[in-house]
Amino acid sequence: MIDFLLNNSGEILSKSMEHLFIAAISLFFGVLIAVPLGIFLTRSKTTAKIVMAIASVLQTVPSFALLALMIPIFGVGKKPAIVSLFIYSLLPILRNTYLGIAGVNDKLIDAAKGMGMTRSQILLKVQIPMAMPVIMSGIRLSAIYVLAWTTLASYVGAGGLGDFIFNGLTNAIMPMVVWGTIPVTLMAIIVDFFFGILEDKLSPNKTSEVA
Repeated sequence: MIDFLLNNSGEILSKSMEHLFIAAISLFFGVLIAVPLGIFLTRSKTTAKIVMAIASVLQTVPSFALLALMIPIFGVGKKPAIVSLFIYSLLPILRNTYLGIAGVNDKLIDAAKGMGMTRSQILLKVQIPMAMPVIMSGIRLSAIYVLAWTTLASYVGAGGLGDFIFNGLTNAIMPMVVWGTIPVTLMAIIVDFFFGILEDKLSPNKTSEVA
């Protein structure tokens, strides 16, 4: 087991960086789309229900099926993997953003209006800061999901640690499976810890303490 690590440390590191890159890009676009969309949906409950339903349906599509659907459009490689993982990342972020913004106490909003704040100022200075822990919780959950699902990217030629895991399983090389799995697990733990700290730092109570 140790011999395999020593002989393949460079490739393990390379696959880990590739894995992290695919997951990070997918999550980045998920946040970029889902957070503004979640905020926008708070303006219409009917639209929110429709969009949430669509996002829920997309997430129920089996990962292999979604990857297969992307191949005719994007070919093989990183593009179909990133698009599929982006789609899977949307729901937790979208749902938590919507619930976080919608759940801000009406009294706080009324007080902000009484102070003469505009709609944009209320959103930026009251609603988003108050909803930030809930939003970050959704991003944190999505990050863990995406890191785990990125292992499947190897099936469409995207690379990553899935190459080690599935090649090891196919050829019954257990050290390859183990050293494909360990970095994924470590990355998930580290990312969860990092986002947990960030979620705590961005909570209104912590922000006010620092101020």
